[in-house]
Formats: sequence, C-alpha cells, structure tokens
Amino acid sequence: MDSGTGGTLSFVGTATVLLECAGMRVLTDPNFLHRGQRAWLGHGLTSKRLTDPAWTPEELAPVDAVVLSHLHGDHWDRETRRRLPRSTPIVTTSHASRRLQTRHGFPRAIGLTTWESHVLAGPDGATCTVTALPGRHAPDPVQRLLPPVMGSLLEFRAAGGCTVQRIYLSGDTLLFDGLHRIREYLAERVGEVDRAVLHLGGTTLPGGVMVTMDGRQGADALEILAPRRATPVHYDDYTVFRSPLSDFVAEVERRGWADRVDYVGRGDTIPL
Repeated sequence: MDSGTGGTLSFVGTATVLLECAGMRVLTDPNFLHRGQRAWLGHGLTSKRLTDPAWTPEELAPVDAVVLSHLHGDHWDRETRRRLPRSTPIVTTSHASRRLQTRHGFPRAIGLTTWESHVLAGPDGATCTVTALPGRHAPDPVQRLLPPVMGSLLEFRAAGGCTVQRIYLSGDTLLFDGLHRIREYLAERVGEVDRAVLHLGGTTLPGGVMVTMDGRQGADALEILAPRRATPVHYDDYTVFRSPLSDFVAEVERRGWADRVDYVGRGDTIPL
C-alpha cells in the first residue's frame, strides 16, 4: 500500500477498502469477520461469510477515519467494534451515528442527512470532504425493514485546497431514480468523478427480494454516473450474494464500458 501522488485503493474484502490519498487513510464499511462466521442482517437473518479479509484492523492502522454506509453486519461487525480505536471518526447515516455513540461506544460518529457534508482533517493540512448521497437498500415496503443507507462522495484535497481525487461510494443501493439526482448533483457542483466504487452481489433475502445491485444494475449505474474509472466490490463474500462478478463483467463488456473498469482482488492495491 502506497499513497503515491494520486492515491491508491486497497481491497480488504466485502465492501471494505482502504483509500490512501493526499496523505490521508480512509477505511470504508469495515468488515473483518472470517470465513465461516455469520454476519447479522437484522430481523433474525444472518449470512455466512465465504472469504477471509485480506488484512486485520491492526495491519491497516492507523486510519484517519471510517466512512460507513449503513449498519449491517457485513459492513460493521463485532470484530470491528472490538478492535477499531474508539477515537476513530466515523462518518455515516444519522441512524447509524446514534447507535454507534450510544450502544457501541464510538463518540466521534458523525451522522449526515442526504446532501449534507462533513470535512475530515488529515495530516499536513490535507482534508477529505464526505457528502452523503441518496441510496435505497430495498424496494418498498421492504425498505422500511432495513437500516437507512447512504452513498458517499469523497473529495480529497491536499494542503492549499487543491482537489486530488473525487471518489463515489455507492453503498448498498439498488438502481433507482436517486442515481439520476446524483448525476445532476455531480454535474452542477463537482464535475466528473474520478472513480466509482460499486457495491454489487445482487444480495437476495428470503422470498427473493434483492437488496443490492446485481451485474446488470451495476452496469446501468455505471452508464448513468459515467465516472472516469470504476471498481466493483461486495460480490462474493457472503451466502446472500447471488450475482457473481462475472455477471457485471459480461454486462460492461457487452455495453462497451469495459475499458473504464479496474478489477481488484482481495489483498491487492490499484492506483486511484
């Protein structure tokens, strides 16, 4: 792992990546359960992990902050609660921040509403501005049974305010009209995103309800948002993931978007 000039993305597993940019280290959706352990999904549902994380929390330390899309056991687990330093800033939804502060003992959990931003301070004057973007974890009425989820825009700036990278994290969302609102927001306020990190897997609950994008929806999201580069994550780590990465690969190749996609294996690092 080497931050370099433009930064790097290191894939830990599930939706957990370490972003190193402008001298900052930001960890996303920390999931450190091991193969065979079960993640809590709520309402009595669990899912068995099929893979191991590439690194431990201690091997990734120190991190300047965590960006957490929502409170599900495959994104925030008991290993993370036990091993992440309690002083770590965690930018997340308002729902998750309340629980992290009152139940999990993380006083620096920062809750954002949609379109709200928070600036994280890094070393030597670097910053990362995190803006909460729309996400929809399930179709109505199932959505009411799941925790609120957010996508995120991360804008890394070096000392002096020069923007180094703009990263979009989809969070666990389905394809929905909010992605068009995100595209409009980016066009008006930000410009082109340097990299989109897309949560895929076609996560499917009992009864056949899909609650994350499958390969086809991921390709649709890529077409809507049109980032410079894209990287898929969250596709083969749990038994509830039903759409393999090959579904997405086939779709982007068929649509002529393959040259914009960078694939990264667990334990590997790519330039941003």
